[in-house]
Amino acid sequence: MTVRKRMHLAVRLPGLGGTTAGTGRRSASPVDFAAFERFARTAERGLFDFLLLAGGGRSGETEGRVHDPDPGGRPEAVTVLNALAAVTERLGLAATVDTVSHQPYELARRLATLDHLSEGRAAWNIVTSTPAATAENFRRGSRPDATGRHRVAAEFVQVSRELWDSWTLDGVSRPVAHRGRHFDVAGEFTVPRPPQGHPVLLHAGDSPAGRDFAVRAADVVLAGPGAGHRLPGRQGSRQDTLEAGRAFYAEVKGRLAAHGRSPEELKIMPLVTYVLGDTAAEARERAAEIRRERIPSRNAVGTLERTRGPDFSSDDPDGPFPAVDPDLGPLPARGRSTAADVLIVAEKRRAHAREKAPSIRQTVIETSRHPTFVGTPESVAAELDEFVRTDAADGFVLVPRATPGAFEEFVDRVVPLLQERGVFRTAYTDTTLRSHLGLAEPIWKG
Repeated sequence: MTVRKRMHLAVRLPGLGGTTAGTGRRSASPVDFAAFERFARTAERGLFDFLLLAGGGRSGETEGRVHDPDPGGRPEAVTVLNALAAVTERLGLAATVDTVSHQPYELARRLATLDHLSEGRAAWNIVTSTPAATAENFRRGSRPDATGRHRVAAEFVQVSRELWDSWTLDGVSRPVAHRGRHFDVAGEFTVPRPPQGHPVLLHAGDSPAGRDFAVRAADVVLAGPGAGHRLPGRQGSRQDTLEAGRAFYAEVKGRLAAHGRSPEELKIMPLVTYVLGDTAAEARERAAEIRRERIPSRNAVGTLERTRGPDFSSDDPDGPFPAVDPDLGPLPARGRSTAADVLIVAEKRRAHAREKAPSIRQTVIETSRHPTFVGTPESVAAELDEFVRTDAADGFVLVPRATPGAFEEFVDRVVPLLQERGVFRTAYTDTTLRSHLGLAEPIWKG
């Protein structure tokens, strides 16, 4: 009998403020705990591995003007997850926290506390950079380059592990003395060793530097649908996307041996979007409608400025696409993207405008990111299964649109089909997130 490779599923909570795609109504307040609770309970009902909360210390803006489609923002992630620990039993709880605007001692303490309160379900999505506008809210107003950021993050994780390991397995605390290039820590850690040893560590490792950091430090790679890991819904044939996924998977897993790690010690889970319909045609139409509603007129010009910059505020979003060349100005104003990334998007939009002569808004809509999986529940389940079965991924982090019911639809219509295929659990078999993911507890280094 052939043993099917099991799939891991997680979900990232969408923004709760702003206008929800497909409804035209205001969604729940971004600090309404009932909304977080409903989402977490749905994820646990669907037997998901973990729930991921996004970070963000400032609204999206360009040249001082806010263009964030979710202007209500998000509350602090670890605080929300501590509350969710009380209303869930098995669901993993992952917080996105950057290593630029925090200190190892305080974050290690918060994550260890979450792991205790949840009885071993905490995770940390390690972000190695922040947009320049966010950095301005903290003492470190300037950002190091990519190499420097990953060096800071590596030492940040090292210190965190030293703190978590400073309590012996029989509950005795020992002082920590770390003096490094970026951080100095001295004294006793106030929280006993976490139930999982260390919270599960996640990292988005698409770039070369990100991949290298991930294979050394992370338990899960949150692969994005970028240059190294294209997925359905992008340009190219379906076979192309599978091959790209397999190549990314093999390349990242192939790096592990050099760091004394086995392929089973690192899970690769791309962030993906989806749109379901009773028929393929209905799913495609719903996807097109969602893309239109994600970029209302008030946000189209701001989106354009981030790749052509610095000021098109006087342009009519329903007027013609500007013929001027991109003028990016200082790169920090563009957030995390590199100049090459921004120029690629800018040229893509300019080529589309030359060919079709649409308005600013139409151009932004047509060149924006498309949903990853679009189809009937049966076809989406089959595609997800194929990616895992052929080693293009170990699982997926769903990013459902903010429309009420979108996530419930996946749990109710796709999860049962994955269970019928024998590739997804029908019940939780343990209590910790490491167990859900098939990860061993880290060896104590005392």
